[in-house]
Amino acid sequence: MASTPDAPGNSPGNFNPVVFFAAVAVIALLILFSVVNASLAADSFGAIQAFATHNFGWFLVLVVNVLLGCAGLMAFTRMGEVRLGGREARPEYSRLTWFAMLFSAGMGIGLLFYGVAEPVLHFSNPPLTAFSNPEAAAQQGLLRNAQHAMGLTFLHWGLHAWGIYAVIGLGLAYVGYNRKMGLSIGAFLKAAYPRIPDLFVDVIDVLAITATVCGVAASLGFGATQINAGLGLLAGVPDNNLSRSIVIFIITMLATISVALGLDKGIRRLSEVNMVLAIGLALFVLIAGPTVFLLDSYVQNIGYYLQRFVYFSTWTEAYSAADWQSSWTIFYWAWWISWSPFVGIFIARISYGRTVREFIGGVLLVPTLFTFAWMTIFGDSALYIELFAAGGLSDAVNQSMPDALFAFLHHYPMSQIVSGVAVIIVATFFVTSADSGALVTAMIASGGNHHAGFAPRVTWAVAMGALAGSLLWSGGFGALQTAAIVTGLPFALVLLVLAIGLLKMLRSDVASGHGPGPDEP
Repeated sequence: MASTPDAPGNSPGNFNPVVFFAAVAVIALLILFSVVNASLAADSFGAIQAFATHNFGWFLVLVVNVLLGCAGLMAFTRMGEVRLGGREARPEYSRLTWFAMLFSAGMGIGLLFYGVAEPVLHFSNPPLTAFSNPEAAAQQGLLRNAQHAMGLTFLHWGLHAWGIYAVIGLGLAYVGYNRKMGLSIGAFLKAAYPRIPDLFVDVIDVLAITATVCGVAASLGFGATQINAGLGLLAGVPDNNLSRSIVIFIITMLATISVALGLDKGIRRLSEVNMVLAIGLALFVLIAGPTVFLLDSYVQNIGYYLQRFVYFSTWTEAYSAADWQSSWTIFYWAWWISWSPFVGIFIARISYGRTVREFIGGVLLVPTLFTFAWMTIFGDSALYIELFAAGGLSDAVNQSMPDALFAFLHHYPMSQIVSGVAVIIVATFFVTSADSGALVTAMIASGGNHHAGFAPRVTWAVAMGALAGSLLWSGGFGALQTAAIVTGLPFALVLLVLAIGLLKMLRSDVASGHGPGPDEP
């Protein structure tokens, strides 16, 4: 692998003590509050989540649509011809390695956790929308709910999620490689808005770190509960907070080792390994399951999603008394936004040499289509069991979401072996999420330095594991969701400011002749 020419932030001395210690203090207080008074923390998390989702859900729906629109605008205009790093820059990584790294960092644990659980839950507990039939008892009504369940799942895991990542990742990469500044939110704000006060930049970087740590911690919490559920099935490990805490501790230590090895020896190799394992598991389910039904469903699911795209994208439950979205769509938008500093900086770091159009096309379309394939293979296979085979998954999933994947695999041959492989995949995704998040968080706290020191990387790896454990201890899934929502909500406003600044800079460079060269297409 070639080194990145003219990469920003490669020199030492960029450590920002204000950002680092302020962020450490915020995370430490959250951990302390969760552990010292778990019942009060659980009540507080529930009240905060209810307030945020009820009053600001519309804002998150609006933001994710605006960001996706900005990504499309940049891809389909002359701005798409600008190359990250300048006219002569060429990519560091092959496309296959690039896809594996950004995909593993972006959604790994969530796909294992929600791949079976979400479609089945939407099917058995459909929200009241124009396309659902919550009271359906006839087979036609059940089929309609199954189709709608997959449409909602595609909404949550599709273009909107990756549109968030594409905009922030592109903004950071452009400022870092074309303006020769650090890969951090603060560096971007300085480049786009030169008169912005330093204190405000530091506050935004602290918010970015907090959002990253909380977003990744939520994923690690989901992963820990699923690993614990798998170990309970395979080895009789009890399902309780102590077991989950031990799981988090062990795998956080593995993540710390990985992050200490660095991007190429640790994160890159693990990303490639868990991508191969995940694809292997998906192919097993595809071949051993209702193959033709799944292939038909993939095509039809995409069509259903595209046909109802505008409705799904702007639906806010305004004309119903239900509160379904707060636990699903609003949570997802906040979760993706809270992950966006981490994923954005990470994919910016590995995307040197790509054109803006290639970057947006790669980040937006390829992972989305792969995610749709994954959700179809696991989600529609589970729905097939409910609709046409033995059934019983709905009861199991409603009783325990972490058990959903293993209850599903029980319907397949060699279920014990395959479940063991699934536990390994969740564990490797856990490690890549934690070590990638720790590396990126250390970069933010050091002004965008690509080679932030060993101690900061380890600090953030441990902090993410500790926060995941403390949130599970105090409030379970509700606390994990609240952490993502509360940090994602204010950062949504930052993303809007970032998108406006990026459009302004790209248009200015193209208009002034500093964008694509004459040799560019």
